[in-house]
Amino acid sequence: MSKVCQISGKRFQTGNNVSHSNTKTKRKMQVNLQRKRLVNPATGVKMTVMISTSALRTLQKWSVEGKEYDLRKLIDQHA
Repeated sequence: MSKVCQISGKRFQTGNNVSHSNTKTKRKMQVNLQRKRLVNPATGVKMTVMISTSALRTLQKWSVEGKEYDLRKLIDQHA
């Protein structure tokens, strides 16, 4: 499975490793992805998703605030 968040669409970023002598080499900064089994609040169905931890925190915040969302629609936006 690719290393892309299904909810937010986050993927790796590129940057440089910089040595003490200021030599630069390319590197990838990976996204912190977790495989989670979440309940879709719109339908009540459990879904397994690859989600970044920042997106997971956002969904938890939305649940506390009472905001309505549909996981299936969020996934389809970034597919």
